[in-house]
Amino acid sequence: MSATTPEPRRTDRKPAKKAEERPRVARLDVPRELGRPFLGRALDRATAPDQDRLGRFAERFARFMGTARFLIYMTLVVAVWIGWNYLAPKGARFDDYPFIFLTLILSLQASYAAPLILLAQNRQELRDRVVTEQDRQANARGHADMEFLAREVASLRMALGEVATRDFLRSELRDLLDELEERRRTDHPEADPAE
Repeated sequence: MSATTPEPRRTDRKPAKKAEERPRVARLDVPRELGRPFLGRALDRATAPDQDRLGRFAERFARFMGTARFLIYMTLVVAVWIGWNYLAPKGARFDDYPFIFLTLILSLQASYAAPLILLAQNRQELRDRVVTEQDRQANARGHADMEFLAREVASLRMALGEVATRDFLRSELRDLLDELEERRRTDHPEADPAE
């Protein structure tokens, strides 16, 4: 360009945005991604490292709740609770006859026990799934090995069918010896050792 004609400036247009800078237009055929609220994300971060520890605790708890010892302990606690609140003097009772507080405690225990038992079952299901997959892979390897060995045995049988055995060689040598003896007799009848 020459010095007399300056280069025109583009002040009336904005520079085109790159594809990643453009705002995403909401489409009706694509579901929106719903973000979790701040508290939900914070809880996820807080509990993520302890999932395995919580799972182990849930398994121990579920294992303990499935024992006769737990039933005996629970029965003793309920019997002592009811006995104390029924037989103790009025001033020493802390939960009178309808035993509302006992019902609340048992409900609280059940509300915590159910999720812990489900968590233990989920962990057991995951372990069972892993064991099943490993068993399936081991079975597939064993099946492939058996097919390979069956092919090898079949090829050995075919190869042995073509190999001369000791008995076969003895019978052939015996036949050849008999044939040579017969020829010798026919060629030289005077040297017959049987006479």
